[in-house]
Amino acid sequence: MKILVVEDDAPLRRSLDMTLKAAGHLPVCVDTGEAALAAQATTTFDAIILDIGLPDIDGFEILGRLRRAGSATPVVVLTARDAVRDRVAGLDLGADDYVLKPFEPDELVARVRAVVRRKTGAATDILTAGALTCDLATGTARIGGRTLDLRPKEWAALKVLIGWQGRTVNRDLLAAEMFPDESAVAPNVLDVHVGRLRRKLQPDGPRVATLRGLGYRLDP
Repeated sequence: MKILVVEDDAPLRRSLDMTLKAAGHLPVCVDTGEAALAAQATTTFDAIILDIGLPDIDGFEILGRLRRAGSATPVVVLTARDAVRDRVAGLDLGADDYVLKPFEPDELVARVRAVVRRKTGAATDILTAGALTCDLATGTARIGGRTLDLRPKEWAALKVLIGWQGRTVNRDLLAAEMFPDESAVAPNVLDVHVGRLRRKLQPDGPRVATLRGLGYRLDP
C-alpha cells in the first residue's frame, strides 16, 4: 500500500517509515499539514496516518478538509491527547481509527491494514502482477503452481518492485530497501541480486526491465 504519514516528530516519523517499508508498504512521510494536503492533492494513497498535533494546521482541520472534499481514503489518527472528547471529535470528522501515543509501530501497521480491508472488502497483504502473487504476510511468492525460491535480498527487491509495478524504481531507493544497514552499495551488487530475481521470474512471470541511469521497473 502507498501510505501518507503525517507526523512532525522526526524520530517517530523515521520509525514509522522503516516499519512500513519492512512490511512491504510504500510510505510517503511529511511533517506539516500543508505538505500533507499538497501530497494528497497530487497522489492517490491507500491510507493516511495523521498526527493531530502538527506545527501549522491542526490534524482535525486536515481531516475535516479531506472529508469535505470527498476523500474516502482511510485515516488512522495519532495523538497524545487522551480526552474522550478528542477521540469522539476525530471519529465524528471521519477518522477510521484512533491510536494514542505511545504505541507499538507494528500494531499501528496492523490497524492500517484493518481499516483498508474494511473500506475495500479485500485483504491487503496479497499483491499481484500478472501471474505473480506475493503474500507479504508469509513472505512467499508464487507464479502459477510454482513457489519461487527467493533469497532475502531478492524478496526485498520484489516487494518494492511489485508495489511500484509499472513505474520506475530509483536505484538508490531499491538499494536502501535491500540494504537498510549499509550507507553505500556498489552498483554491480544491486545488479547481481536483481538479475537473479529476474531469472527466477522467468519464463512465465512478469519482466523486470532495466532503465539505464534510472533504475528498474516490474512489467506485469
